Order: sequence, then C-alpha cells, then structure tokens
Amino acid sequence: MPELPEVETVRLGLNQVTLNQPIQGGDVLLDRTVAYPVSSIDFLMGLNGTSIVQWHRYGKYLLAELSDGWLGVHLRMTGQLLWLNQTDPLHKHTRVRLFFADDRELRFVDQRTFGQMWRVPSDRDPKTIITGLQRLGPEPFSAEFSDSYLTQQLKNRRRPIKTALLDQSLVAGVGNIYADEALFLTGIRPETLCADLNPAKIQQLRSNVIRVLRDSINARGTTFSDFRDVSGVNGNYGGIAWVYARDGEACRTCETVIQRLKLAGRSSHFCPNCQR
Repeated sequence: MPELPEVETVRLGLNQVTLNQPIQGGDVLLDRTVAYPVSSIDFLMGLNGTSIVQWHRYGKYLLAELSDGWLGVHLRMTGQLLWLNQTDPLHKHTRVRLFFADDRELRFVDQRTFGQMWRVPSDRDPKTIITGLQRLGPEPFSAEFSDSYLTQQLKNRRRPIKTALLDQSLVAGVGNIYADEALFLTGIRPETLCADLNPAKIQQLRSNVIRVLRDSINARGTTFSDFRDVSGVNGNYGGIAWVYARDGEACRTCETVIQRLKLAGRSSHFCPNCQR
C-alpha cells in the first residue's frame, strides 16, 4: 500500500503537470471507484470545466483544490494516478479517466479496486464527505507531531510500538515500511510495548520517523509491485532500506541476519542485534 512518501511523490508530480487546465470530460469504467456522488454521471458533470488549482496531501489521501470544489483520491492498496496520452493503450485495470487539453489525461488505475475518488462541491467541507480525513492524527512534519505529543500518546499504552505507529489516528501517513525503518534506526524491536519506552527513546523515535519519511520522499518513494509516480516510474528507496523486505539478508550495520515476524497480521522486519 502506498504510504506517505509515495503519495507525496504523486502529489508533487501532479502539481507539475495538471494545474490550471480545465477538465474536458472523462469516463468512469468502474462505478464503485466513485465514492461520492452516488452517480458516476454526476461525478463527471461536477468536474467538467473545472481546473485543478493545487494538489494537497493529508496522510495517505490526495485532495485536489479545484476552481470549484474539490477532488479527493485515496490510492488504497494498488491505486495509481498516471498522466498519459489519451491514445496510450488502456490498461485492463483502468477505473477512471479525466480528459485534459492536448489529448492528455489523468488515469486512475487500480488492480485491487479498493481505491476511491470523491467529487466534493464547493459548499461542503471535504471532511464531511471524505470521512476518513476526520480520523487522521497530526502530519509527521507538522508542529503538532511534537516530542510531548508522542510521549503523551504512547505512555501507559500496552500495545506493541509497531502497531501504534500504524494507527493513522496517532500519526497520519506512516505505514508498514517506514515504521520498520524508524524502529530500526531507534534500536527498538517492533513488539516492544509502548509503555516500556522512556521519553528519551520516544523523542528519538519521533526524529527517526521524520528522517525516514524525508529520505524516502527524496528517493521518490519505495519500489514495490504496484507503486508508480505520475510518469509510471518506480521509487528508489527500496534499494537503501535498512530492514524492510530484507529478511534473510545481512544487517547493513552489524551483518546479523534480518528477521521477520508477524504483528496484528502485518510483517515486521528487524535486526535482532541492533534492536533490543
């Protein structure tokens, strides 16, 4: 599933190619991809003639500010937003197409079909329609995600720290990849209980969450099977990851074999020597 760096990479790419161009129609190939309004025809009619002023990101959500209203997108597990020529071959998993001038289009491709799109009218707060936005915690790069905030949120909690980091109400946008990476850099095993972490360790963890997210954004995200930027290019972070998806390989720091365990149904990767 795309996490914050992948979604941010898509946002940056969209802001380079889609702004200030009127949408000139489109096509919905899978009705359930459109979460709001109920009618796909109303969805397209509401977008027709509007222009994208700016793309924003909230956690793993993309929100396009339009000249009239908003367009929301959640990529979920396998969603891709691709900027293509309208004459490019249509991928069999294409769900929504939005047409622009010069025979260009923004194409939403989604193999698993969990991704969603919303057309929010200008007189509505996007949070009232895209209700997942209401449940998001602070952005990792925001002032709200402070040492004191994270310490207060984690103290006395009897759940594994890896599970806590995946909770989008605690911090928005962090997922499996970057939770593993931040825990490695902080020397914390993924199954360590939040209540067992002292304030100094929590402050170090907060700093490393921000570090790995920034590193991955600079590398244009992590390469995995479904992630592509708007040009269809994979990210590069996977080649420099400390532990994620490296089980059975040597730790880059101490050469101990990286191990993998399951927590709440999710794989966690760690070095048994560097993480205690």
